[in-house]
Amino acid sequence: MFSKEYFSQMAAQNNAPLPDGLEIGGYRIVKKIASGGFSIVYLAYDGDGNAVAVKEYLPSALALRQPGELVPVVSRPNLPVFRIGLKCFFEEGRALARIVHPNVVRVLNFFRANDTVYMVMAYESGHSLQEHVGHLVARGGRAAEAFILRVFHGVCAGLREVHANKLLHLDLKPANIYLRTDGSPLLLDFGAARQTVGGDVPALAPMYTPGFAPPELYNKALPLGPWTDIYSIGAAIYACMAGAPPQPADQRRAGDEMAARLARLPSGYSPQLVAMVTSCLALDPLARPQSVFAVQKVLQAGLDAARAQAAPARGEAPAATPAAGWRGLVGRIGALGRGRS
Repeated sequence: MFSKEYFSQMAAQNNAPLPDGLEIGGYRIVKKIASGGFSIVYLAYDGDGNAVAVKEYLPSALALRQPGELVPVVSRPNLPVFRIGLKCFFEEGRALARIVHPNVVRVLNFFRANDTVYMVMAYESGHSLQEHVGHLVARGGRAAEAFILRVFHGVCAGLREVHANKLLHLDLKPANIYLRTDGSPLLLDFGAARQTVGGDVPALAPMYTPGFAPPELYNKALPLGPWTDIYSIGAAIYACMAGAPPQPADQRRAGDEMAARLARLPSGYSPQLVAMVTSCLALDPLARPQSVFAVQKVLQAGLDAARAQAAPARGEAPAATPAAGWRGLVGRIGALGRGRS
């Protein structure tokens, strides 16, 4: 089960936040709204009174800011790595600013101040998928299949746009999937994202979350690609179904328990959805779907099958897409995107 510590993991932060009311880069800080090992996020207002989220690059393992100070202290040994991370953060802000998609957080601006970098994003009302699943688990429930299909179809739509811009997320998990008040999903926190081709930024070891990270993130010699994020999609869907993260990939190498855990999932989930999650969670990257489009097609087939089954109950003509299409797509999922293109 998700523990209290799991749900509060983003709250651990040794660095003091910027003071409320501070004017910086043309924005007025209102309050800190989230923090993690690499950054602090603030609610702020721009000059026109619009609410925005301002994300500050501040890795707690490399920099320390005391209460009442603005500029963090970075020790000389940590300075090279801090600067590499800062450059990556800035370049990622520039890359994400080019993406305009309803399922990807909108980056509005980025600027330098206080010897670090800030990313300004559109502020949206809602809550994380992690919070949503936590509330269900606390009441003894789980996410319904229809909810999973709908949310992750949107997640895949956003992730396809990210991959089309030659970026990877590399930290996809329920905490980084935001649900707007209308239920539509939004991909957040690309702090682990890296441009996959081009650029002269030295490579950094990816930040990962045990249970949601694929085995290639534990081994620098293995290539990363869309299949890397696809493992995390499967892990996030599994967490919604089981109410707990999957077995960490490094532990699976020693003794893989996932087949047994998948077999123990609560009733109410279709064999097709379980088969897709199983495929996404393959330890061998080549055994997974190689494109997000392949996963999205299976999710769409599930949504179509659900609508076809619901139509007679509403007195409507049955939809043309049969449940066999749902099953057939799952059966072919490994071949839908096997090529690494």
